[in-house]
Amino acid sequence: MASHRRPKQPSRARVTVFGATAAATVALSSQAAQAAETKEQVQERVDQLHEEAAIATEEYNGAKEREGQLQEEVETLQDSAARGQEELNELRSGLGSIAAAQYRTGGLDPSVQLFLSGDPDAYLERASTLNQITGKQAETLQLIEAKQRTLAQQREEATEKLAELEDTRDELKDRKDTIQGKLNEAQSLLNQLTEEERAAIAAEEAAEAAAAQAEAERANRSGSDGRPVLDGTGSSRGQAALSAGATKVGSPYVWGATGPNSFDCSGFTTWSFAQAGVQLPRTSQAQANAGMRVSESQLAPGDIVLFYGDLHHVGIYAGNGQVLHAPGTGKYVEYTGLHTMPFQFGVRVG
Repeated sequence: MASHRRPKQPSRARVTVFGATAAATVALSSQAAQAAETKEQVQERVDQLHEEAAIATEEYNGAKEREGQLQEEVETLQDSAARGQEELNELRSGLGSIAAAQYRTGGLDPSVQLFLSGDPDAYLERASTLNQITGKQAETLQLIEAKQRTLAQQREEATEKLAELEDTRDELKDRKDTIQGKLNEAQSLLNQLTEEERAAIAAEEAAEAAAAQAEAERANRSGSDGRPVLDGTGSSRGQAALSAGATKVGSPYVWGATGPNSFDCSGFTTWSFAQAGVQLPRTSQAQANAGMRVSESQLAPGDIVLFYGDLHHVGIYAGNGQVLHAPGTGKYVEYTGLHTMPFQFGVRVG
């Protein structure tokens, strides 16, 4: 006889176990999918993160430069305000001496009494009709009025600059956190690879850099007249900057660094041109406007070369289609081909 009892429902505990098992299965599947990524896929994602970090680095460099400029402006305004206050105090003291002398000789001049009441501006408005002050007193009162207005303006401007400086420092912190987050994510991806895979990536990059450096050296090898063989006629300062930069091949890339032992991309060009007596702006975007723009066909060794649509990467043209640059996190100053990145244009600094 068939049983008419209802089938037993799983207990809440069993449902919980089943749910946990399913969640674990999904998590393991996700981990397996990540683990299944090839070395090439991981390298592609890491390169993308490093490029994003490079973009954020140039934004950080720009904010850092603004911070320095604002700090100088604030200090200048504060120094000027302090000197103005000293001058104002001296003027007031001088007028007080006049008041003291008049008191000793029989009472205060009505004009001085009115000034000492704390409203010299109101007095100046009435002075022409009252005709109660000497020329010297009027001049002093006018100077005091001008100084007060200047001081108020300087203090207001300093307050605004201080607020802008605080905003810039907040921006610096945000950019720094963004850069570090992307670098940490890239490192986590690399940690998924085996030691052999990481070694293979490093060997490939080293081989590419060595080949590019050898090509650049061949391009600039001395000719029969003892001078380097160059693509075109560039500036002497640019060539001096290239020579200085070449001494830093193998120096590590460090975001925000300007040398002499480590560099980011614009930090490398800034340092190299400084050795040639040229002070470049700090960021790659600003360096794009540091001289005369030249096309690829016009490039000569020592020209600055800009890459990517937003100009977030910069290097120095080394001749024969080669670029000397600080490539990115985990890498070192090296030579590479001009078209290993999206070339935009060159800049010749005179």
